[in-house]
Amino acid sequence: MQRPLIILGLLIALVGVAWPWVSKLPFGRLPGDILIDRPGFRFFFPFTTMVIVSVVISLVLMIFRK
Repeated sequence: MQRPLIILGLLIALVGVAWPWVSKLPFGRLPGDILIDRPGFRFFFPFTTMVIVSVVISLVLMIFRK
């Protein structure tokens, strides 16, 4: 359990350091993400982004299990 937690911590730190470049990626603005923008109200639901992130995390976990 120690190794996965250390790797996860390093990945989070790496994303934090690379955030100026990571924030320019189109995640969160993909087709299929729901945005309702009305005067005085804004609702954003990143459906497609969540599906892609879930698939990537599942693949990474399957690789580490073997």
